[in-house]
Amino acid sequence: MEQRLTMVTLGVTDLDSARRFYLDGLGWRPLLDAGEAVFLQVGPGILLALYGRADLAAEAGTVAGEVPPPPFSLAHNVGSEEEVRRVVERMVAAGGELVAPPARAPWGGFTAYVGDPDGFRWEIAHNPGLVVRPDGSVRFGAVEEDGPAGPAVADAPTSAPG
Repeated sequence: MEQRLTMVTLGVTDLDSARRFYLDGLGWRPLLDAGEAVFLQVGPGILLALYGRADLAAEAGTVAGEVPPPPFSLAHNVGSEEEVRRVVERMVAAGGELVAPPARAPWGGFTAYVGDPDGFRWEIAHNPGLVVRPDGSVRFGAVEEDGPAGPAVADAPTSAPG
């Protein structure tokens, strides 16, 4: 199996509420709004799908009813600490729940957590050590020099959150 991810599907309890949060509140544009599911392109070749929780349960055998927040988070990296604050404010204004306010993280970045209407946790972070090169490859570490694929970085442990 290739090491790649094509789609993350969030089983939501109220698709209309999720649609309002992501499309109207955050201003994200759907690649396809198929009525029973909404597909958002969040990167090259990567989709975030919003799908009814009961439909996902019938299809994939997941839990259909109310559940506590799942033990994972989705991350959105931004360019500055101020941008972390702005994105968090927008998410809360769109109906998100502030879970952890913007603060310095033990790993050196600046981060906050916001729950979407179904409680899915979004980490909004400024991590200057996370570098996405023009070719899409990702590195952790301090920028050393520019090369043909963009800034080269020193390899570092990948245990720091995004």
